[in-house]
Amino acid sequence: MTSALLSALLEGIDRALPDAAALRRAIHAEPHLSGEEEPTRDAFERSTEWLRWSPVAHSGAWARLGPTGPAVGLRAELDALPVTEVTGIEWASRRPGIMHACGHDVHLGALWAVLAAARDLELPVGLVPILQPREEVSPSGAGDVVASGLLDDQEVEAMIGVHVQPGVERGVVSTGAGAVNAAFDEFEIIVRGRPGHGAYPHVAIDPILALADIVTAVAALPSRIIDPTHATVVSVGQISGGTAPNIIADEARCRGTLRTFSDADRDLLHEAVARTAESIALGRGAAATVRFIHGGPALVNDPGLVRRLDALLTGSGVTVAESPFRSCGSDDFGEYGLATASVMSFVGTGRVDGIGLHHGAFLPGREALRLAAHAFAAGYVAAAESVLAQG
Repeated sequence: MTSALLSALLEGIDRALPDAAALRRAIHAEPHLSGEEEPTRDAFERSTEWLRWSPVAHSGAWARLGPTGPAVGLRAELDALPVTEVTGIEWASRRPGIMHACGHDVHLGALWAVLAAARDLELPVGLVPILQPREEVSPSGAGDVVASGLLDDQEVEAMIGVHVQPGVERGVVSTGAGAVNAAFDEFEIIVRGRPGHGAYPHVAIDPILALADIVTAVAALPSRIIDPTHATVVSVGQISGGTAPNIIADEARCRGTLRTFSDADRDLLHEAVARTAESIALGRGAAATVRFIHGGPALVNDPGLVRRLDALLTGSGVTVAESPFRSCGSDDFGEYGLATASVMSFVGTGRVDGIGLHHGAFLPGREALRLAAHAFAAGYVAAAESVLAQG
């Protein structure tokens, strides 16, 4: 039954692909930032008039196909990024400084193709598409979807996600059991000194100098306090301070990201960053304040779902990566895994000329759209198999 269902879905997807590509281009041309995605959501809803959509997580929406009872959720993200597009295509972003540079437009188009293919089929378990806002920021949209009670109300027994990934060979899908993405947190360090003239540093306390030492020290922490077999990252992405080249500032600050795969490493790193910043600042006669913004959990693929999904993908002619893609990248899809079984498939686009996610020239082609839709469909069928096997 499931092989016949998957075949029907894949055939329907291929028939729907031209319209899915057109929707993807329209979404790509009119991107909206996290928390402002209502126009994207509304455009998707208008393109699926056969569904009844309900709001969730402020600017998101959900619907349902198939029978009542247990269901499988399919998540696609709505938000774009504050990135200037440089692709030069006819359907490039018409909104300056905003772009779908992470493939969310592809994911939405792929979800649309699956819904179009499933429209007239007799599904064995419910299918719940979720148009999720705010994947790119904290607090995340996935957390709000889970907190809304939607998964419980709709008896969602599994969540399926897909994401285009330049780190995976073009035309290949990577799944992999266990953790495939890291947990993520943000931090901000503010160093306060004593301002003065740049020519008389001995009567001032330079917060920029202290911050420079702090940035170097916290970036080196993983190599000395975390088991070297545990993937861990500390990266500082923003530094600010000062008003003129000849003035010692009164304050300097930086912001960065932490990536970990275990709660123990996460707690240890938080404590070490705070202790290191405060002690270095104190040694310079300054004072440091450290603030953490707790992000999402690690993204963990359910082993049973992965086994079923890999078999279905391989059986339908899709190449599955022998060595699963794992990275310190993060995705709030991990929130769903805390509530129910889940699996994220990475759809390979290959990396050309160093162009990857969040780059102004990142532009997956129709092959990625088709493969993402096939991965969505196979994920639904794999999860439906699991639900039916449980009775």
